[in-house]
Amino acid sequence: MENKYKKFYLLSLAILVLLSIYPIYMGISVLVQYFQNGFIPSESYPRYIIPYTPICISVIISAALLPVIHKLSNRFSVVIDSVLGVAVFFILELWFEKIKVVESGTNTTIAPNIIIEFNMGLRELPLESWQYSLCAATPEVLRSIGEPIYAENNPAFKLHFYLISILIILSIIGILYGFLKVLKENLYLKMKALTVQTLCVALFVGLCIFACFTAFYRNGTRYISPLSAFLTGLFFVVFGVTSGMYAASFLLGKNRQVSMLIPSIIAMLTTMAMYIGELVLMDGKLFVFGKGLFFEPLGSIPFSACDIIIVLIPGVITALLSGRLNANKQAC
Repeated sequence: MENKYKKFYLLSLAILVLLSIYPIYMGISVLVQYFQNGFIPSESYPRYIIPYTPICISVIISAALLPVIHKLSNRFSVVIDSVLGVAVFFILELWFEKIKVVESGTNTTIAPNIIIEFNMGLRELPLESWQYSLCAATPEVLRSIGEPIYAENNPAFKLHFYLISILIILSIIGILYGFLKVLKENLYLKMKALTVQTLCVALFVGLCIFACFTAFYRNGTRYISPLSAFLTGLFFVVFGVTSGMYAASFLLGKNRQVSMLIPSIIAMLTTMAMYIGELVLMDGKLFVFGKGLFFEPLGSIPFSACDIIIVLIPGVITALLSGRLNANKQAC
């Protein structure tokens, strides 16, 4: 059993390193330029170094240290390793955010609080401002006006990044800890739950990467296309289900009602948190997923019937999955 876990440990660590090669390469490239020049030229800035480079480094460190932490503190190893992973992420993330990006740019307003600058001499901005501009202005907008761009920073956008980052880190650590328990302590009854959790995380990370390159095909207006609406809604649902199944992994085998209710509530709350971040980022408005009353805000509140359903769906899916997994475990 010990040899089987060692093989899994080395294989999982190798896979994490391979999947992290590009984000870490981007981070090294930025650091080399930063230490050489004291800033990053805008044309050399690789998109989305934050938060993905800090995520990858924190996950690799946490994965590498998990067996050692488990040996030193069996009972609290997942908590200690999770705190370590999140701490490493924030240390690196906050440091990267302060790196300066230099661009040149005239002022052109394309949307509230978004200013494009070019041909005005050098302008030095924190990397977080540059990243915000990439979130606020979709790829279609950037192509239409030409890059580089610069936007006055709105810290609200980081709520999305931080929530996504923390969920990815905690979920991966939770999966690795689950397999550690399975392989070291022969707890194979958790395999189905681990498989579901792994699929959720893989789908969620895949959607995050897809969003980086497409911003889900938004057109720069609040009224987005059906494809964009579907992908955005899917992202919100998968985000909620991933967080719910992470919580469910710790309640497996407990009271069935509790193990369904708590993860379901967590799934809906995390989906709502993403909506709240979007509201703050967009001055109290949300993207509109279609035409008609079903997609329009309900009276004085900014949420539409469609938005409310999107918040509820992760709760329902999480309750069904966790209920089924607990039923299987109790049957065993």
